[in-house]
Amino acid sequence: MPSATLKIFLVHADAKRLRTAELSNWTGKAIAAPRSEFDGLLARDEALNSGVYFLTGSDPETGKDAVYIGEAESIRDRLKSHLEKDFWNHIIFFISKDENLTKAHIRYLEGRLIEQSKQTARAVVKNGLSSGSRLPESDREDMEIFLEKIHQLMPALGADFLVPPVSSSTGTSPQKILICESKGIKAMGTVSSNGFVVFSGSQASLDVRPSAHKYPYVMNLRQKLIEDGTLFIGNEALVFKQDTEFPSPSSAATVIYGGTANGLTAWKDKHGKTLKEIEST
Repeated sequence: MPSATLKIFLVHADAKRLRTAELSNWTGKAIAAPRSEFDGLLARDEALNSGVYFLTGSDPETGKDAVYIGEAESIRDRLKSHLEKDFWNHIIFFISKDENLTKAHIRYLEGRLIEQSKQTARAVVKNGLSSGSRLPESDREDMEIFLEKIHQLMPALGADFLVPPVSSSTGTSPQKILICESKGIKAMGTVSSNGFVVFSGSQASLDVRPSAHKYPYVMNLRQKLIEDGTLFIGNEALVFKQDTEFPSPSSAATVIYGGTANGLTAWKDKHGKTLKEIEST
């Protein structure tokens, strides 16, 4: 993805409130706002245009991040119909400043975005199936470029559910693979842009340390990972069924050890060099 200059305008001088975002040499534009500023967002001229939109929040059944992805020939009219949905607390929508997005274009974008969001699995996608739209080859290529720009802008607007997680299957450099070992168990992973990823097949202690009782977060997190199928109980250890991202190296090591841990010293490269030492060089 090429480098780009990002321009974010804070309408009320507050990065959490209504804001617009644009990239250099791109005809698209993003508008984002919390649900509390719904009326102000709809009052903007951009809301009259066709485009794609995202409603983000938390899934009430699982507590996980959730997103609804839609398309509309009039963003303003369509968003009004979503006030009955109570899971979302933030809106982001994308339009084209040259008004060249047709119904077929936005249906294509919607279908691709739903597909990509399900693949990354960072959030519960609240949509049903989307048929998308077939486009001529030239139009399809234009929309793929539009998608690329959406991917660039979304994290800057506080939404990372389109970001593919680091995976053991995507060819992580051996120099970046770290190991965490304790009492016969072994886990492997790597630092990611969102924290730390533990690779599928890694092990975690069946038992918990005394410190886990002092800090119930450890036990609660391990139990949650077991219940949602991320960890399964093996003969001698808990085993990660899939690549799993944690907010920090320490939170990952805590689950593996079954008690509090310092991730900067628990994770080491193949030469025994700790993450702390690696980061200080």
